[in-house]
Amino acid sequence: MDRTIGKSPSLRFLFSHPAHLVACGFGSGLSPVAPGTAGTLFAWATFLLAQPWLEQLSRSGQLALLAACFVIGVLAVHKTGRDLGEPDHGSIVWDEIVPFWLVLLFCPAGWYWQTAAFLLFRLFDIVKPQPARFFDERVKNGFGVMTDDVFAAAYTLLTLIFIGHFLT
Repeated sequence: MDRTIGKSPSLRFLFSHPAHLVACGFGSGLSPVAPGTAGTLFAWATFLLAQPWLEQLSRSGQLALLAACFVIGVLAVHKTGRDLGEPDHGSIVWDEIVPFWLVLLFCPAGWYWQTAAFLLFRLFDIVKPQPARFFDERVKNGFGVMTDDVFAAAYTLLTLIFIGHFLT
């Protein structure tokens, strides 16, 4: 157990268990500054790299893949949070990654839409409007950590739809 409350875990911790590697976003969560933002940037970059492959899947296949990533995340985040002694340790960023992949999957094409999505997602992740706040404050396990960011993704997508409605 690596009790690192308030500081980033070590590389040794990151590689000590596959769950830690996943939960910490393959190292992106170890950023000493704004690890949630670093994790979201990692999500954006990996989505762009995987996009040609994802486009070969049906929409239901894409959603099934994201659902599997969510379930893996619940387990990995729970173990990593327990091992760090803090259920939603700052270095845990898989909860940003999977929901932001969902946002990008439904985001209109174009860098300006993706930039808006990034900024909105970070805003909603930080502000945590209900019911995200409920999961953040009351459900202290992998499911709660992952779910509060799913609501940030939902708010992001709803806002993009609203903006798109007025631009067209």
